[in-house]
Formats: sequence, structure tokens, C-alpha cells
Amino acid sequence: MIELYTASTPNGQKVSIMLEEIGLPYEVHPVDLAALEQRQAWYLALNPNGRIPVIIDHDEDDLVVFESGAILIHLAEKSGQLLPGGAPQRSQVIQWLMFQMANIGPMMGQASVFYRYAPKKIPYAIERYQRESRRLMIILDERLATREYLVDDYSIADIATFPWVRGCDWSGISIDDLRHLQRWLTAVADRPSVQRGLAVPAMIDRQSQGGAEKVLETARRII
Repeated sequence: MIELYTASTPNGQKVSIMLEEIGLPYEVHPVDLAALEQRQAWYLALNPNGRIPVIIDHDEDDLVVFESGAILIHLAEKSGQLLPGGAPQRSQVIQWLMFQMANIGPMMGQASVFYRYAPKKIPYAIERYQRESRRLMIILDERLATREYLVDDYSIADIATFPWVRGCDWSGISIDDLRHLQRWLTAVADRPSVQRGLAVPAMIDRQSQGGAEKVLETARRII
């Protein structure tokens, strides 16, 4: 059994999607980010960085794993799914996973901070992070021009990248003209396991007035 501590953010959604894809039993513990539950002592004992998600793998002597990319690799190796066993495909999947972790997540995260959450708008910061995020989306589009998924077959690289790309509008980044990326986005979104994973825990509707205000309130408290 796996315990999952998570919230409805792109990094949290990666792991719930993965768990739905591989079919391992798991128990969900929603973490209240607005209440700063992730900064309480009991949670910091699991993840000293005070971020979600975290898993506890009770099948592996109660192994605690934090950082979403590390969790994806652990679950892929545990299940024997979504991470090729041999080179060069395994290396390529890990490279694109790291591309998301080191580039897409941080850049889009900062784009959202300055575009949506910062109490004072700083045009230079907004333009800088949106421009860099857009550049990364173009790289993905070019990669997907010659293959169905990031490394041929669907993998943890796609799972890691999808929740961030689907949130481009929230960060003020247009990908309407990137047709290969749009095709990939639709293909991943249509997977039943992805749809189930996105609903763990229940998502906040950013489009509704109350949902948008809740997201803004939570983000401003934790950044």
C-alpha cells in the first residue's frame, strides 16, 4: 500500500496520474496548502522542503519519497511500467523528465507567481518568465513533430510534463499555434487514467469566481 500526500497542483497531479496509470493501490491524504499544513512539523519530517507531493511506500519498509520526479521514477521501477529498461530510451525518458523538473516547472511557476499572484505587477518579471516558458513550449512542440510522445512510447516524461502544459493559460502563455503540442495534449488528456488522476484530490475549478479566488488566496499564502 502507498500513502499519497498531495494537493491539486501540477506536481501533485503527476503522482496521482502515475498511480492511476500503473494500478497500484494507494490512500490519499489531501494536504491543506492554504492552512500551511505542509509546514507543520509532522509533514516536514516527511519532506524537509515542505512541499507536495510525498509518498510512503509501505511495501518497501515504509520508504518515504519526496520530489515528484523521484516519486515517478520510484513508482516506474516498482511497477515495471512507463520507464524503459534499456538504453537509450531509458536515458531519454529521464532526460525529458529532468527537462520538466529543471525548466518547465520552475519557469511556469514563476510566470504564474508574477502574472497571477504577486500583489504588485512587475512587467519585466512577467515578460521574462512568460517568454522563457513559451520558449520551452516551442521545444516540446518541435520534439513532438516527429513522434507521438516525448520518447516514442507514453512514459513518465509525458506524465510529468502534461499537468504543467495544460495550465499554460493560467500562466498567461499561449500555445494555440503549437499544433504538435496541442495534439499531444489532447491525446494525454483523453486517457481515462489521466482523467482519474487529475481528480485526486478534488480539483478547484479555477474558472469559477470562487475557485479562482481560492487558488489566488492559497498561492499568496505559500509563496
